[in-house]
Amino acid sequence: MKRRALLKGVSVIPFLAICLSKGFASSAFGAANRDGATLSRMRPGDPGWPSEDSWERLKENVGGRLVKLQSPFSSCRASPASAQCNEAQTLLKNTFVLGDEPSLTQTSGWVDAWTSQPSSYAVAAKTTGDVVAAVNFARKHNLRLVIKGGGHSYQGTSSSPDSLLVWTRHMNDVTLHNGFVAQGCPATTAAQPAVTLGAGAMWIDAYHAVTTKGGRYVQGGGCTTVGVAGLIQSGGFGNFSKKYGTAAAGLLEAEVVTANGEVRIANATVNPDLFWALKGGGGGSFGVVTRLTLRTRQLPKSFGAVFGTIKASSDASYRLLVAKVIETYQSALFNAHWGETINFNTGNSVDISLVFQGLTQQQAEELWAPFTEWVQRQKEVIFEKPFQFLEIPAKHFWDGEYHNEHFPGITVSDPRPNAPKHHILWNGDLGQVGWYIHGYKSMWMPESLLRKAQQSNLVDALFKATRHWSVSFHFNKGLAGAPANEKAAARETAMNPDVLGAFALAIIAGGGSPGYSGISKTSSDLGNAKTDAIRIGKAMSELQKVAPDAGSYVSESDYFNADWRRVFWGSNYLKLSEVKKKYDPEGLFFVHHGVGSEYWSQDGFTRLFQ
Repeated sequence: MKRRALLKGVSVIPFLAICLSKGFASSAFGAANRDGATLSRMRPGDPGWPSEDSWERLKENVGGRLVKLQSPFSSCRASPASAQCNEAQTLLKNTFVLGDEPSLTQTSGWVDAWTSQPSSYAVAAKTTGDVVAAVNFARKHNLRLVIKGGGHSYQGTSSSPDSLLVWTRHMNDVTLHNGFVAQGCPATTAAQPAVTLGAGAMWIDAYHAVTTKGGRYVQGGGCTTVGVAGLIQSGGFGNFSKKYGTAAAGLLEAEVVTANGEVRIANATVNPDLFWALKGGGGGSFGVVTRLTLRTRQLPKSFGAVFGTIKASSDASYRLLVAKVIETYQSALFNAHWGETINFNTGNSVDISLVFQGLTQQQAEELWAPFTEWVQRQKEVIFEKPFQFLEIPAKHFWDGEYHNEHFPGITVSDPRPNAPKHHILWNGDLGQVGWYIHGYKSMWMPESLLRKAQQSNLVDALFKATRHWSVSFHFNKGLAGAPANEKAAARETAMNPDVLGAFALAIIAGGGSPGYSGISKTSSDLGNAKTDAIRIGKAMSELQKVAPDAGSYVSESDYFNADWRRVFWGSNYLKLSEVKKKYDPEGLFFVHHGVGSEYWSQDGFTRLFQ
């Protein structure tokens, strides 16, 4: 009861913010204005916007690494068919090119929410000193500050017009440690294998160094081009989280530039409150992370995968199929061996796309044999795509050259002549390159729904949801079924505790072709996008009926969720707020639905109340 009362208290914060902004807070602002205080951040053309001389001094301070930004698609507004516009649009075919372009992001926007637009200037940081200079400049001149590493944010947090961007892409060094001890720890602390990564490193950089070359494992993200720093700060899930826990729980130490320009070390001993907040409290809210050190693990002998599609010819047989899939998962797959997704589709089909560890291919096939035999006995259920099982030496799981030789088509490489050979992307992630989101909703699915007495309710909800939109269960994004020690480690992070009792993260989402500023969407495109958003909402409503109080994952969630404090962080939000006030009392760091964002306008430029 106490926890429920606390969560209710957190949920009323948005209401209080509205009341305060319309009530006595506005009177307080009147006084502040009379005293000459600035309540809004500066934009180009404002009297307080930095002079050209000021920008030149910043450029000198960062070794010339200050870039004035312009969208590559600016020519498309006036001449959509021009050669320059066509050339710019070739950027949209390569996720690595998008990451190398400071004026672009990997996600191009969200209908009725935001559109990716470049900052006015970017500091292309190569050193921690560059970051310090950018933070001090933004604070001194009262600028909107944005941080971008991988640039994948669905919420639009890695772009904002009229801002100064701290771009960490070039801070991508990777260093392996046979024995690492965090700074300030007791002399008796045992050293452990670890890896230190610059904030701009992608997960493929980590996997290449740690696994392909180093023969060890680091818990990271599933999409190879996601930035290391952003994923850690959101909590972080990878293919095998059911075995190795969250990426945030593996953080040993971070270097952070906080709002006052100070370079701080954060670990379990030094600045432990900041360290805790960085482990799942959301990226970009507490400071600019410049490097991170993560624990590494012993690498298993092999990893594996299974793919297949099963289709039913009637609604009644589809419901039976959904029930059989859920029963099979609960009885045979609900453990640390299995991860990734099963999609329940609107066309009465189910896509299996799972990975496994700690099992041989033969053992995996034997686990699925009863399900296969069941399908073969059905008259209205068939294998549209027969099961395909793969077993890969774990050292080569992220090795593009190995894939090209043995499993061509699973990954795609950066085709540029001088691109690092290890820069690969899973073929299934190509649809997200520059995508424009129509709708995106997620919720933790509580373990209780897998109990025999509850399975029929879950199946009914899934079936009804798929009458509107496809539903994807990400079994690696939920720690129910994980080892006790990994759940204990995740409990020491800032994530919503709901993740501990969730067997999966349900994601219902859809998107379309890129929609960057300069690339216009037709009224038909926008109309279809809004129709998709309605259908996605109806599908999620069916799932919420069986778990109405479920939380959600901050990095993969609904932009419009009004109850985001409770949904993203649950009972941890109040503590996160205190950390925010301690290290960033003036709110220099702002992201949409980030800790402390309730004090600011939607665009992060105007303070609503103190």
